[in-house]
Amino acid sequence: MVTLDQIQAYMRDQLVEDGEKSFVNVSGESLEDALSQASIELGIPVRRIEYEVLERGTRGVLGVGRKPCLILAYPAKHIEEDNAGPDVAIDLSLLASDAEPADRDGGVFVRLTPDGIMMKVTRPVGSGDRATERDALEKLYERVDDGIDKGAVARVVKHASGDFVKVGDFEYDPSADASLSVEVADGEMKAYLVAYAPGDGGADPSYEQVVSFLQSHGVVAGIDEDAIRGFTDDPVYRETILVAEGSPPKNGADASVKYSFDRDPGQVQLKEKNGRVDFKELNLLQNVVQGQVLAKKVPAARGEAGRTVTGRLIPATDGKDIDMPVGKNVRVSEDGSVALAEINGQVVLSGGRLTVEPVHVIAGDVNLRTGNILFLGTVLVKGSVDDGFTIKAAGNIEVMGSVGKSKLDAEGDVIVHQGVAGKGGGVIRSGKSIWAKFIENSRVESSDLVVVSDGIINSTVLSDRKVICRGKRASIVGGHVTAVEEISAKSLGAVAGSETILEVGYDPRRKEKLSQIEEKRSGLQQRLEEIVLNMSTIENLIRAKRPVADDKKAFYQDLKGKKLAIGAEITKLDDEAAEIREYLNGLQVTGRISASGTVFPGVRISIRDAFLEVRNEFRAVSFIADKQTVKVTKYEEPDEDLTIGRKG
Repeated sequence: MVTLDQIQAYMRDQLVEDGEKSFVNVSGESLEDALSQASIELGIPVRRIEYEVLERGTRGVLGVGRKPCLILAYPAKHIEEDNAGPDVAIDLSLLASDAEPADRDGGVFVRLTPDGIMMKVTRPVGSGDRATERDALEKLYERVDDGIDKGAVARVVKHASGDFVKVGDFEYDPSADASLSVEVADGEMKAYLVAYAPGDGGADPSYEQVVSFLQSHGVVAGIDEDAIRGFTDDPVYRETILVAEGSPPKNGADASVKYSFDRDPGQVQLKEKNGRVDFKELNLLQNVVQGQVLAKKVPAARGEAGRTVTGRLIPATDGKDIDMPVGKNVRVSEDGSVALAEINGQVVLSGGRLTVEPVHVIAGDVNLRTGNILFLGTVLVKGSVDDGFTIKAAGNIEVMGSVGKSKLDAEGDVIVHQGVAGKGGGVIRSGKSIWAKFIENSRVESSDLVVVSDGIINSTVLSDRKVICRGKRASIVGGHVTAVEEISAKSLGAVAGSETILEVGYDPRRKEKLSQIEEKRSGLQQRLEEIVLNMSTIENLIRAKRPVADDKKAFYQDLKGKKLAIGAEITKLDDEAAEIREYLNGLQVTGRISASGTVFPGVRISIRDAFLEVRNEFRAVSFIADKQTVKVTKYEEPDEDLTIGRKG
């Protein structure tokens, strides 16, 4: 292991080998101060100096027992030149932030210490002027009368390193040191320092002395180190300096609620379709589903205690907790941090409480003001539905007025108090029953009943159970009406003999699906035959051993792949069709068509596999199937409970 003695011996040998090399013995308050002094004495930058520490300095206590740091310094044997040049020091002040002044003159700072007269010179910034020897001497003579080393002053000014360097001596008298006083004010939140200039032979206070003084007088927190360093670098006496500032307490923020939906549904959000704004899609509803997170609670924050300059803690208040503002159909999680929807519906923030409404009420008509409606619950329209608008609901749809050339789609019942005038384009679909005053020029699909009071005119009606027309004018005129179990009305057809098709005894939806499958299969079969024909043409060329171009070979492989895909799709459709046929053949219902009043000629009746075209007028009759024929019997009243809202 290399010892300190070995290192010292080696360095002494190097000095002997280089007789021309100069060296100096220098001292300073610290190693850095000593090296700065050596830089001036040798006339070279610190980075070019090698040194031995002869005696490590000690700070002492309040200046008592202080010992300087002594070093032996000499030029380094090997020097790496840098881009800065041999005598150029880097002024870090040039890297200051944009907040610094663009131009600043070089400065001169003087301190009197027990070790001597210390001076620091800083470089100018921007177009500022350099500090001169005259500036430095004037500053020095403001503090002392003699003992100044003008050569050292010149070197410090030349290098302007920004470090304090000893430039002279004076007869030090500890009893004449500067004195300090401190005032604690503003409820112990601020501490002000006032310093009084030293007398003859006295020293300026050091940074450590100021800090120790403050601490000994009870100022232990919030000390402004920059302010103290600024004062000790350039002492200003008999002026009040803010040297410490307490930290006020920070009360914790109260708990709050962060909502996961738009709390301002009245703000219109328009969508574009094909580059055009669709004014029907206003998106005014705030739909939610069961279990959806509606809001999260942001916990109350803990307060941060403050502290006075004397170290006394100032308590802070923690934020207040709050309960989740939940109302009907909303629940709170076990930990109380999340509000969840209990049902599908519309989330509403009313009276500061979260509520999920299963019913969305539209006070007037569905039109451009409301836009299309999509709701995960029941929709109640107190007006009418204008042409071209759509209502989709996971619950029921009830319209107090009328419905035009519109689309209504509900998982529950659809109730139209003033009837449907579809103008050839209206569509109503229901997962349960459909109730209306009348249905005209529309398509209607129901998974349960279709109940009409005034009649059905020129419409397509599909019901998975029954179509019932009750009332003084309850007639079915024109169109195509299909039901699984029964069709009943006061009158069927019209005097004019307009074609009215009535079908019962099978599932109309499944039958329609079967027709769609058969139509699609027919198209695929036609495509398959064309592919087989094209493939045969190429295969014949191959059998005849005639040349086949590469593009035709690729075309053949493409046809082969399409043939396999279409064949698989046809097989799938055949399986679906077979399943539907099996279901239809297994239906146990026989079906019945009844009229309490008149059945006019021109009505075509289909009951399972039995058909009848009415050529003569009938009154108060029912039609049933009997051995693949339609039999006319005495009128039978439907036994269905036609009360809206019935259980079923």
